[in-house]
Amino acid sequence: MPCRNSGRLRTEFRENAHVSATPGMDFGENSKGDLMKTRITDLFHIEHPIIQGGMHYVGFAELAAAVSNAGGLGIITGLTQKTPELLAKEIERCHKMTDKPFGVNLTFLPTVMAPDYPGYVSAIIDSGVKIVETAGRNPEQYLPKLKDAGIKVIHKCTSVRHALKAESIGCDAVSVDGFECGGHPGEDDIPNMILLPRAAEELTIPFVASGGMADGRSLVAALALGADGINMGTRFIATQEAPVHENVKQAILNATELDTRLIMRPLKNTERVLNNPAVERLREKEALLGNNIQFEDIIEEVAGVYPKIMTQGDMDAGAWSCGMVAGLIHDIPTCKDLISRIMAEAKSLIEERLTGFLDE
Repeated sequence: MPCRNSGRLRTEFRENAHVSATPGMDFGENSKGDLMKTRITDLFHIEHPIIQGGMHYVGFAELAAAVSNAGGLGIITGLTQKTPELLAKEIERCHKMTDKPFGVNLTFLPTVMAPDYPGYVSAIIDSGVKIVETAGRNPEQYLPKLKDAGIKVIHKCTSVRHALKAESIGCDAVSVDGFECGGHPGEDDIPNMILLPRAAEELTIPFVASGGMADGRSLVAALALGADGINMGTRFIATQEAPVHENVKQAILNATELDTRLIMRPLKNTERVLNNPAVERLREKEALLGNNIQFEDIIEEVAGVYPKIMTQGDMDAGAWSCGMVAGLIHDIPTCKDLISRIMAEAKSLIEERLTGFLDE
């Protein structure tokens, strides 16, 4: 099957004076380091095709601003703020920390007592935010108001069919989340080595790769598979600016790619989490109750646990999202150092290792 986007795989490294390296690519350096031009950098007016995805009790103004100041796209997690008024204050804090673009994540939950979504949307618009990352349920109901305000919307998807739906309702971009990702990978279990090129075959809007992204190798691989950039979650938790307890960061550093578990599969709400005693208790309940399990059976392990873990550092308080990428995380850098390192490594891989395979 021919790739619908085969003609747009033109990633450029930019500088003040371009030096042609290979057909379709320009490479160089300037005082700001290595800048890469993709459809995602163009869409969001950012220097590097790296997004910090929304994460509960992680995506505060400190982290979002640090990522944006480093040339990526920082994201404030909307629902971590209990009310639209608190979200507006968090956005105001972020504006004071950066003059670069940043976004807000708004996750649409399938709950009976839904949050005040119209209020959150109004807070985002009134605060002058121009990028929104949506997740969870279909955001179509809120797209007209967001689009009328000139806001670009990127929706998180775990399958090609969901990505195509997001494209059809008017989303500007999608984040394609492979089975490796922390949090909710969906129910299809398709890893990024397959999911990304399938997305490239079908989509016309830009998309970023999410799940397993940690370094320059991840970025180059994602670009090769058809993505326009990467979204990182777990990797950004293990940074100096992430406003979480040190125990959380050390837990990620101590973990390997073998230390995550899938929970809530019988409830069709699969989540990838870092293993701990609470997760083991939850999995024992799932094994015992099977398909008869109800959310109420595991509420102790999953409800209201994030403040205890992320803020207080109680690592056994419950289940918390973590990707298999933990196995590739070995330090706690600043966001600036991390992003600069990723871009330098990506450039080196493309210029030296990959072009070195070509028979001249």
